[in-house]
Amino acid sequence: MFIALFRRYKLLFFLGILVLIIQVFLAYKSIKIPIDSGNRLLVEKFNNFKDRFNSIQEKQLSLNDDEDIINSNIQQQDVAAAGASSKGDKDKIATLLSELKFKPKCDILKDKEVISAVQRARTQQCKEHIINIACQIKAGVLYPKKLTNTCPSGNYIENRSLGCFKDTKKHRLLSSLYSNFKETNSPKKCIQTCLQSGFVYAGVQYSTECFCGNNEPSSEVKLADSSCNMKCPAEAKSACGGYFTMNIYETGIAKYTSQIADSQLKTVDNKKVKIVFLLTLNGRALRQVYRLIKSLYSVDHYYFIHVDSRQDYLYRELLKLETTFPNVRLSRKRLATIWGGASLLEMLLSCMNSLLESDWEWDFVLNLSESDFPIKSIDKLTEFLSVNRDKNFVKSHGREVHRFIQKQGLDKTFVECDTHMWRIGDRNLPDGIQIDGGSDWICLSRKFVSYVTAEIRDDLIEGLLKIFQHTLLPAESFFHTAIRNSLFCDTYVDNNLHITNWKRKLGCKCQYRHICDWCGCSPNDFKNEDWPRLQATEHKQLFFGRKFEPVVNQLVILQLEEWMNGPYPHGYLNLNSYWQSSFHHKDKTPPPNQDLLLLANSLIRINSKSNSIQQFYEPVKVLEITDYFDLDVYKGFLIRHEAKINVNLTVELETWCRPNNQHAQVSKTNKLAKKIMQLEVSTDFDQKEQMYRNFPRVIGQNLEPVLVIKLSGMSQVENSTVTLTVAWIDPNDKIEEVGELTIEDITITSINFSKSNMKNPLMSGIWTVKLLQKKTLIGLSKFLVLPTNIDRNDDILMTKDLNASQNQIDKLIANFYLIKDTCISYNQKNIRDIIGTYLTSDDNANSKNIIKFNECKKTLWSTQAPDPKSELLTDFANFDGSSS
Repeated sequence: MFIALFRRYKLLFFLGILVLIIQVFLAYKSIKIPIDSGNRLLVEKFNNFKDRFNSIQEKQLSLNDDEDIINSNIQQQDVAAAGASSKGDKDKIATLLSELKFKPKCDILKDKEVISAVQRARTQQCKEHIINIACQIKAGVLYPKKLTNTCPSGNYIENRSLGCFKDTKKHRLLSSLYSNFKETNSPKKCIQTCLQSGFVYAGVQYSTECFCGNNEPSSEVKLADSSCNMKCPAEAKSACGGYFTMNIYETGIAKYTSQIADSQLKTVDNKKVKIVFLLTLNGRALRQVYRLIKSLYSVDHYYFIHVDSRQDYLYRELLKLETTFPNVRLSRKRLATIWGGASLLEMLLSCMNSLLESDWEWDFVLNLSESDFPIKSIDKLTEFLSVNRDKNFVKSHGREVHRFIQKQGLDKTFVECDTHMWRIGDRNLPDGIQIDGGSDWICLSRKFVSYVTAEIRDDLIEGLLKIFQHTLLPAESFFHTAIRNSLFCDTYVDNNLHITNWKRKLGCKCQYRHICDWCGCSPNDFKNEDWPRLQATEHKQLFFGRKFEPVVNQLVILQLEEWMNGPYPHGYLNLNSYWQSSFHHKDKTPPPNQDLLLLANSLIRINSKSNSIQQFYEPVKVLEITDYFDLDVYKGFLIRHEAKINVNLTVELETWCRPNNQHAQVSKTNKLAKKIMQLEVSTDFDQKEQMYRNFPRVIGQNLEPVLVIKLSGMSQVENSTVTLTVAWIDPNDKIEEVGELTIEDITITSINFSKSNMKNPLMSGIWTVKLLQKKTLIGLSKFLVLPTNIDRNDDILMTKDLNASQNQIDKLIANFYLIKDTCISYNQKNIRDIIGTYLTSDDNANSKNIIKFNECKKTLWSTQAPDPKSELLTDFANFDGSSS
């Protein structure tokens, strides 16, 4: 029987034998036999090899479990792939170089990442900057090779050899960090690795292995130097330990322990510190900024504000505060910063320089954004910092340093230009210093700030500034590394005074890939369901939370305010409402959203022709567009505009509009369709917060529509995964694209999205997106694509006549938007008297319709209604509470 089976399966038998022989051969080749170990048993060596291999494999799996690094590796592969493709196509590279308006200072043909970055950069200035940096790296003149660590090290001496020691498998001499450098190991390499990670001792073993730790080896296990006799891969003349024997060295630094912050006042008459709250602001959340300042404000502290140079609206409005509050100033030197950019560190250092040059007498500088909010009173923060004078509060990464370096991309060179961080290659960090970092939200002492911004700098700060000028997320590491390696090392407190709402499954979606050659993570906004986390900070040394965005969740901010300060007085209005400007006619930057302006102008034309108003006014100019929320629900947008009643009278009106959400249909018979809670198309879908940022749902021809499907959970299903077909159909009923959407688990409530990949510009008009399950239509949604240029001759604008074109646009928009109400502003001088004159005049009968409008100041939805949460100087005594 055996012979019959052998004949039948002899091919498989021989293949199995061959695989076994190969495995044994590879295992044998992987074993390095020490010079004096001829009489040692190969079996013992093989067993130990197996254990070591399993140990290394476990470490690699642990590393790959870190979602940040997985995301980073994805981005690395993308950039490398682009570079490899360019490298393989010599004609493309030749064309690229011929298009440059300058001659490169070095040969970059072999630098695939440099080529990739130059290909993608938009301007000649940026391309030249990238190449110049790459050439400096090639010449070895960009980065310092070694920096001086001035943190006191006691009796420890860098590179000092302690000798050869006996190690054991169960009780390692140095157990804090393990690395295997198969081709590059040497005492120097291992010492630098351990020093960089903040360890006192470094040990090389078994030729390729490097161990780090803080415990001095016992003299009882010291061996003769001849027992460590295996050669180093990178230095054949040096010994790198042996079989369970280790050469151990001092790295030259002392064991480091961060300071513990004091929590109580030491004396009753302890002098209170003065804090500068450095607000680094972007966007248009003016009312939330007011609310933040209101919660922080004290005459004893200072408020220095940097507004991104591209944000006219925020800068213009906040500049008014200087005339009322002497301890509030705006930075006149304004930079344009990007996520992860070197510009962020440049901006912080620039602001700190300005603070040192000012006449303000301050002790700490603490940076905040518009997304931060206090979770304890400023009095408590003042008391805490008063007993921790001269300490520096930063948050460390809390992981192995080499993992942090990989996560952050600190071993890569980045170049910032064209509002992008371009990755152009690997780099070696300088010898002699520890690397640290974590969060860019910091609280620094005046002494340390003076040190890092001094006009005459030591070589540590000078070198670090050069390194972090080309580092991703530099503000997350520069200050930490400067403290750890300077005379300020004993002032380091591992606490940035913040609680941050990290939800990495949502926050690590590579959402910044369009501005950075890397995959980074961002914290989520606090919502009502996160309230227990905020409550748990009551007895902790935490004073701020992030992130808070009222357009995402305003009620949690209100709950936090009342938790800290008690409830608002009875009768305060609009505590649950929020307004955020999206357009202002005075803005120069950023450029206005032309699609939004087209929509707004159409809606005020439609409003002027409505039956209730009887065409009594003519729209003149859109002044401002504001998104309006109540109880964390988007209620629409408000259009503040000028309108002419007749030749002599121009008034200011505000019209409330909202999208008509009645354009989705779902099957009434399909089980899955019955679970659809939302089926909608818009743009700017935020994966992290699972919501559209395009609140008015205005879609122009050059945007990328996204379909969102929200499903409630289905119970008792055979298969929890379902794949749906998504069909995008243009206004001419032509299918432009068909894609697939896989929903991983339909048993739970989930938000799923499908991006279109259609080429721009899209055809203007009414589109349809259909959702099918196994060729069965289960739902559809219609959406409007507006013409980006109203002079364009396309399917909406078949005529060159402007009025006819506007009429066609107005007709379409009227199907997708509703006009809720209109109010009038009496802010203009003598407007009441003027209107009164017209109301008594027989020849101005149309002007009598003006009385139909409520006054905006007395209309709860209006931007002119009271907002006690965001008013720094509040007077609501004259508000009578009426509303339409």
